[in-house]
Amino acid sequence: MDTNPREGTDFIREVIDADLAAGRHTRVVTRFPPEPNGYLHIGHAKAICINFGVAGDYGGTCHLRFDDTNPTTEDTEYVEAIKRDVRWLGFDWGEGLYFASDFFSEMAALAEGLIRDGRAYVCDLTEEEFRACRGTVTEPGTHSPHRGRSVEENLALWEKMKAGDFLDGHCVLRAKGDMTSPNMKMRDPPLYRIRHATHHRTGDDWCIYPMYDYAHPLEDALEGVTHSLCSLEFDNNREIYDWVIDNTAVETCPRQYEFARLNITYTVMSKRFLLRLVEEGHVSGWDDPRMPSLAGLRRRGVPPEAIVAFVNRVGVAKTNSTAEVELFEHMVRDHLNRAAPRAMCVLDPLRVVVENVEEGRVEPLEAPSFPRDVGLPGSRMVPLTREILIERGDFSETPPKGWRRLSPGGEVRLMHGYLLKCERVIKDETGRVVELRCSIDLESAGGGSSDGRRVRGVIHWVSATLGVPAEVRLIHRLFTAANPGRDGDFMTDLNPDSLEVLAGCVVEPAAAASEAGARFQFVRHGYFAMDPDRAAGAPVFNRIVPLRDSWGKKRGDAKAPTKATAKTAKGGPTPARDPDAGLDEAGRVRRDGYVSEHSLPVDDARRLARTPEVAAFFESALSAHGDARAVANWLVNELPASHRGPNITELPFDGAAVGRLVKLRSEGRVSGAAAKTVFGHMLSGGGDPAEIMSREGLDRMGDDAVSAMVAEVIAARAAEAARYRAGEKKLMGFFVGQVMRASRGKADPKVVSSLLREHLAG
Repeated sequence: MDTNPREGTDFIREVIDADLAAGRHTRVVTRFPPEPNGYLHIGHAKAICINFGVAGDYGGTCHLRFDDTNPTTEDTEYVEAIKRDVRWLGFDWGEGLYFASDFFSEMAALAEGLIRDGRAYVCDLTEEEFRACRGTVTEPGTHSPHRGRSVEENLALWEKMKAGDFLDGHCVLRAKGDMTSPNMKMRDPPLYRIRHATHHRTGDDWCIYPMYDYAHPLEDALEGVTHSLCSLEFDNNREIYDWVIDNTAVETCPRQYEFARLNITYTVMSKRFLLRLVEEGHVSGWDDPRMPSLAGLRRRGVPPEAIVAFVNRVGVAKTNSTAEVELFEHMVRDHLNRAAPRAMCVLDPLRVVVENVEEGRVEPLEAPSFPRDVGLPGSRMVPLTREILIERGDFSETPPKGWRRLSPGGEVRLMHGYLLKCERVIKDETGRVVELRCSIDLESAGGGSSDGRRVRGVIHWVSATLGVPAEVRLIHRLFTAANPGRDGDFMTDLNPDSLEVLAGCVVEPAAAASEAGARFQFVRHGYFAMDPDRAAGAPVFNRIVPLRDSWGKKRGDAKAPTKATAKTAKGGPTPARDPDAGLDEAGRVRRDGYVSEHSLPVDDARRLARTPEVAAFFESALSAHGDARAVANWLVNELPASHRGPNITELPFDGAAVGRLVKLRSEGRVSGAAAKTVFGHMLSGGGDPAEIMSREGLDRMGDDAVSAMVAEVIAARAAEAARYRAGEKKLMGFFVGQVMRASRGKADPKVVSSLLREHLAG
């Protein structure tokens, strides 16, 4: 895959260059050796790219090898999933597909050779008993009482281990290491243990299985691997790796080299932790679009080319570090900007009747699939009809200063179409706007107008009669902390609003007719991909990334340089900006008070203290809800994302209304997605958040209603329920996803998980 090729070299390639120059190797063979006990995540993508990439650079080969030495945790399902993921990233192992189980006979024979040479012995101590002998990092260990057994006695016990004469845990085969070694791994490490379990490939042929530290180097040697490349956590394993190679009768002598693993902010890189998310129902499964698993990223719509480009951008190093998730999103967005065709989708529809378009008329408007700067050909037809739908947020009865979208008597351009003027506003009995009566300038197609006038606002739209209803899922970060679990259990940093399910959206027909996995830029909303599922027959789209590129802006990667960056290019680096610039003495006092009295982060406190107007708004919100962190989070993050007006004092509501909305959210009376919908109504016309919530039917679903829905889902999925009760606990995530989908995101996931366990236990 030709994606952002690396520039220069790195320490791994320097090692290989030296080996080839010295004649230690004539060809390069690497391997990617996953254990088939779970799904791969984006951290594994780095190992895949390095191993396959290095082999490709030197015209060598890279094996895909499954380290299937623990039959109690492995499954063919994982084998096939890993193959699928590696191929999806663009790599192929050709004839180089191996399993550790291919070499079980050779490994056992080599272990017997260690016994005969007096380098290994059978130890009857339990794991706890041997731990007492092992010593500590500051104190040497003591020998096992069984280390002095004769070769003959060890061989006899070894035969009994192989014959199945002992129960699990009765004894292990240990190497005679060094009990004084500062490397605890070298203190008589175990080589084989007893497992009476059926293996997914060898069945019941074996009841002893090699330990990873013994099997891994032998697999490399038996396959002819030259350079064993692994992540840095295996640094302490290198000594035992070399010991096994040096003390067994293998012909090739691979060497291990460690590179820094891939860490990303706001992301967990642990199969154990990710498995917990699945089993406890916090996500719908391993392929949940919020998961960092490759299956989840694929379903979300992340292009594999962007993952490879990201890994290459991070590079190969010897020291662990953490990449910003914004960089990953930047790489995804950069690829999609060039590859994803544009389409229109309305997330919160408001009906518009174009009165000077006759009933039944369908005018196909040609819309380019890519903007001119992308340079790709292609277009699609967008049908204009008498009734269309626009975003509710694109209309305001009382527009703030600087408003460029639609308002009574105002005019905008329909994207790819005509100028549209709002003539009348239709409301229901509660005063809610339900329809706009408009007209178009029939001579304004192609960017002109009947009298040469121009308007500044452009809005997207879809046909109300020919547009296709769709469900849109907005994917947010799965964790609220940059380093999940830093202060304890990572579950405390789980984002309860990581998934927003928006029902009632409408997408243009061309996008709706696409196949699962197709990617689009929904103009003004972000990049989306068609999900393989359908919601009640309607297509489902997952948001891959939003349009905003905070990392690119922060790093100066924007396409058009600003005046400031242009000046920097001519005159050298710009001095670091003072974050308190523009903050007067009164503002500094307010900032310090927010930090000391409310424990706000300094950046948030600074933004809220910058002007007296913003500070008054914040303090008004606190008067309605005393959770300063929650209120500050909403004002710092949600308000700027939704409000583009020039002054906070021009909003159609006061700070106390925001406080009441945040209180509703904190009390669990409204979901995160619904709270943002309520906020959108507040921005359009003000109002009390509780009244808006009730009027729009956005109340969070009660426990009784959720319980009834849970019962319905279980009854409709009787086969899956039986499998769960039979022990297939990973189906919990599946059931949570079904209930959340049925509730349109209005149910509390924690309540759903609890009720499912209660119902499924019966």
